[in-house]
Amino acid sequence: MENRTFTPRDDHFHFDQMGDDWWATETAWFSFHNPERRLGGWFYTMVRPNIGTVAGGTWIWDDAAHLPWEALYSANYSALQLPPGTDLADCALPNGVRIKVIEPCKRYAIGCDDGERLRADLFFDAVMPPEPLTGVGSTFGNAHHFDQFGHVTGELQLHGEKILIDCIGMRDRTWGKRPEDRPRQAAYITGARDADNGFLAVTNTRPEGDLVAYGFLRKDGKTVSLKQGERTVVRDPAHGWITQIHLMATDVDGRELNAIGTPVSRLIINRHTFIDINSLIEWKIDGETAWGEDQDMWPMHRFSRLRRAGQL
Repeated sequence: MENRTFTPRDDHFHFDQMGDDWWATETAWFSFHNPERRLGGWFYTMVRPNIGTVAGGTWIWDDAAHLPWEALYSANYSALQLPPGTDLADCALPNGVRIKVIEPCKRYAIGCDDGERLRADLFFDAVMPPEPLTGVGSTFGNAHHFDQFGHVTGELQLHGEKILIDCIGMRDRTWGKRPEDRPRQAAYITGARDADNGFLAVTNTRPEGDLVAYGFLRKDGKTVSLKQGERTVVRDPAHGWITQIHLMATDVDGRELNAIGTPVSRLIINRHTFIDINSLIEWKIDGETAWGEDQDMWPMHRFSRLRRAGQL
């Protein structure tokens, strides 16, 4: 990976750096949640500049349903036209997502407008610098990729109901080649107790286990890259999704992470040739409660084969 520091320039698109490859892709993702409501949410935008499209949208779910067409809100567009001259640092995109940089690299106004169904007005205030992906063996390959925890505040007007958001959420930014036939089994796991204590782990599934390829541990305000780790899970035999997760990892300073997580709600998202069983997780870390997500990502054909064989 070439860039290891996220700069104000990176709040904008990188079209001039991405060549003419059909699969050149740029993404912007923000997550949020309300633990009391067992409610999780995403704003996700995927742009392919060389074919002029914008995809993604907004998802909001709770513990009443796990299918997108039964969730509180789900808008997942595949190929809308990217308006010429769009600037990611200040935009209202055709997929409904709004992003405005208030303070570069640190503070963002984010939201979504969909009439009476949803209006979301949130702020993301970074609690750490964007952390670069440093493990080229992760599921993101050699793409430019940065992750950042932030304090997310604001409110949703969801089907006429006001829901307050006040949480530590994650955002990421990527740009590079991202073909749709690339998926492999992996997981993207986050958890945060507060602004100074949290973690991210990205795993790859191997015969020897679900091993950490990239991530960081943030403890007492100090963020250090993970050196090694493993994710183990218990799955529901009727559905194949996770009912418990155990993440053990060590960072390069020797600090240890031992986190036990329980999903409290989930949403299954079909994203081209893979599915993402995305769960809102209540974590226990050294007796303290933290909140985050487990994105359990599968190539669709592999998930189907194991389920039909009764092996998952």
